[in-house]
Amino acid sequence: MVCGGLLVAQSSPGGSAHGAESGGSSQVLDGKNAEGGARTDLGSRLVNELGASRTAGNWTAADGKPVVAVTDAEAADAVTRAGARVKRVRFSMEQLQSATETLRSAPRVAGTAWMVDPKSNKVMVLGDSSVSTSDWSKMKDMAEPMGDEVSMRRTTGTFTTKTNGAAPIFTNGSRCSAGFNVTNGQTGFILTAGHCGPPGTPWFQDTSGKTSIGTTVQTNFPGNDFSLVRYDNTKLSRNSVLDVGSSQQVKITNAADPTVGQEVFRSGATSGLRSGKVTGLNATVNYPEGSVSGLIQTTVCAEPGDSGGPLFVGNTALGVTSGGSGDCTKGGVTFFQPVTKAMTALGVTIPGTRIGDAGGSADNSAIASGTQAAQDDATSLDGIMERVRAFGPGLWIIAGGVVGFAISLRPRRRRYNSYYSPGW
Repeated sequence: MVCGGLLVAQSSPGGSAHGAESGGSSQVLDGKNAEGGARTDLGSRLVNELGASRTAGNWTAADGKPVVAVTDAEAADAVTRAGARVKRVRFSMEQLQSATETLRSAPRVAGTAWMVDPKSNKVMVLGDSSVSTSDWSKMKDMAEPMGDEVSMRRTTGTFTTKTNGAAPIFTNGSRCSAGFNVTNGQTGFILTAGHCGPPGTPWFQDTSGKTSIGTTVQTNFPGNDFSLVRYDNTKLSRNSVLDVGSSQQVKITNAADPTVGQEVFRSGATSGLRSGKVTGLNATVNYPEGSVSGLIQTTVCAEPGDSGGPLFVGNTALGVTSGGSGDCTKGGVTFFQPVTKAMTALGVTIPGTRIGDAGGSADNSAIASGTQAAQDDATSLDGIMERVRAFGPGLWIIAGGVVGFAISLRPRRRRYNSYYSPGW
């Protein structure tokens, strides 16, 4: 069965996994030819060493080189000596974070979001179409004393976390997507979005509720947006081997945090495999249900039916879909709950790794030399698949995505839309 794009498979004695739907043997690609994975990148290390009073974040340039924003000449020299690029800026991260705290302390306005954008050296404040003219005017008045530290922009669509999202784990008239298989060393779980359901929520393989998957045992939402679904069905696999179609499977071997400017991939049942760039970290979104902070902000498009899908790069799990606005025709803004924070809080890890292995920053070095940064193609899967293959010779990484699912995508979309109301 496909679980929100993550295949729940039965383990064979030989250690490979057999897709529960196909029943055929599959080649497990372990990613030995890929150089990617979790590591503390140079830019993040320099920011940590120099401190928030002298730096204002870091990002990955279009050519893959790390860039560090600094506020003084001495810090700039240190960055240059270490081998990273320098950008001199006016405001430090301490100043920018102080501005975000001021925004957070004000009365909450649903439909707004903000994050520090290290490239522009500003706090970017977004207001969706649901924010009234009066409320937006109040937000502007509050931001005015901060001057050039803050930039405000309206965006199309509405920020939402509706659970009528990606297939196919079902509960009581709604559905959500599985993100990644995780474990506490004894029990297997699915890590997914917290807004999918409170503790005690039962999950099934089908809309009739005949075949059980498991039960939500922990939830953190709002504030954060993650939850654990404990596997109750012993026939379902709890390992990190994922079916990516064409009789091939791949392991997710670690979890890490992305960097701004990094190309990332997201998989969802409606729009399939999509790519985009990380535009911000530690973002705050004011959903109708409440505020969620610490999110990854990206340009990866998403549509109704993609909620809860995994965000990844190489072998590395990055996040699970929290919400956003827009679609894959016009584009939009999408937010993800970082898996490192979620797994640390829940005391779980990717199967085959130790608790505490998650951390550091995700490395894009597995992308083949000369591969262009992705510009999302809203109509074609082939181009993105070619970039995914470029992560290493013979390595296909669709962590939670489904190649074979694309064949039946259109009829399934029609079936889902007839059964559920639109939502993320």
